[in-house]
Amino acid sequence: MKVATAKEPEGKSLDEINGSIKVPQNAGFWRTLLAYTGPGALIAVGYMDPGNWITSIGGGAQFKYVLLSVVLLSSLIAMLLQSMAAKLGIVTGKDLAQLTRDKTSKRVGFILWVITELAIMATDIAEIIGSGIALELLFGIPLIVGILITSADVLLLLVLTKLGFRKIEAIVATLVAVVLLVFSYEVILSQPHVPEILKGFVPNSKIVTNTSMLYLALGIVGATIMPHDLYLGSSISQTRRVDRSNKKEIAKAIRFTTIDSNIQLTIAFVVNCLLLVLGAALFYGTNSSLGRFVDLFRALNDSQIVGAIASPLLSMLFAIALLASGQSSTITGTLSGQIIMEGFIHLHMPLWAQRLLTRLISVTPVLIFAIIYHGNEAKIEELLTFSQVFLSIALPFAVVPLVIFTNDEKLMGEFKNHTWVKWVAWIVTAVLIVLNIYLIWQLVA
Repeated sequence: MKVATAKEPEGKSLDEINGSIKVPQNAGFWRTLLAYTGPGALIAVGYMDPGNWITSIGGGAQFKYVLLSVVLLSSLIAMLLQSMAAKLGIVTGKDLAQLTRDKTSKRVGFILWVITELAIMATDIAEIIGSGIALELLFGIPLIVGILITSADVLLLLVLTKLGFRKIEAIVATLVAVVLLVFSYEVILSQPHVPEILKGFVPNSKIVTNTSMLYLALGIVGATIMPHDLYLGSSISQTRRVDRSNKKEIAKAIRFTTIDSNIQLTIAFVVNCLLLVLGAALFYGTNSSLGRFVDLFRALNDSQIVGAIASPLLSMLFAIALLASGQSSTITGTLSGQIIMEGFIHLHMPLWAQRLLTRLISVTPVLIFAIIYHGNEAKIEELLTFSQVFLSIALPFAVVPLVIFTNDEKLMGEFKNHTWVKWVAWIVTAVLIVLNIYLIWQLVA
């Protein structure tokens, strides 16, 4: 069967980098994988951004290692959805935003754009606040100034784009490595009980019967799957130059892009596990208040809480990791904003103006909130909780079209989802929708 979209589509996703990276022909496995490695790192940062930190560390502090099984489940769901998003982009030559807009009316497309734009804004809130607080903790820079500095990374992104998308991939991968190394070191120092950690990966009935544990578990699942990552994944999977008239080339691209994505999401899984283990090893049973980044920063330097390993170094490393996570996430958030604007509303304007507009839209509410509550970091960090409402609302509007499109034989040809993937995807989608409805109800209540 012929692939329905072998012809190159008009209006390529992220046109300035689409198909910009050559891949070797008739090369070995490892050389080919190296050529496809990179987009997965940009995807992975969305699954370990500052918005997930407090939830993961708080989960360990409250319930020790029990919720590790929830982190594992969330990561497996992420791998499934991201592989579908990448396949959609490679086969059709369009991203999720473009296809959603093509299949809907102008009015519906506009409504979906507004919802998705709110989700991007909500995602950026956690990343910008996290980076701003990290700058304040490390250098004493006022939070408002830190937010402005963080927002300026859009200029860095413009420069890097001119140098090539591989430079962006390398920088983000380096920042991810910093986060991984910092928390690996801190967990080693905390000397967790390994048998208990392994036991935590086995699902526990207490998660369902304990209301507080269930709420936090739902928070981990609901906040882990980010809608903007699905749009991003469907776009940057097209950065490799693929001959869409050749089925073997398409199959190869899908295979290696999925491997890259799964490797990087495994790293994100390890980081989230490290965060939860750190919370359990250092804070379980201490009755410490860990609701804010500042609380965590101070606790790591408090011997009454974490014992003999407390030191300014631990606190500084935490802040460095927070800055690395926030900066890498804001870079990918800006790319996602561009994808959504181009895909949903067909915005045509100079690249610098488009990315500046994208960043202004997302940073404005954070700045207003920071100005109103100047000097009150606790109040500013409360904005993180409210941002999850928008993410919960927006998630089905990204997941449902993704499942529909990748199940569509006319659109995907022989690359449509296998039967087992189709049913698993719909079950996962239904579960995510129910969980997010429950989270919204809990937050409103």
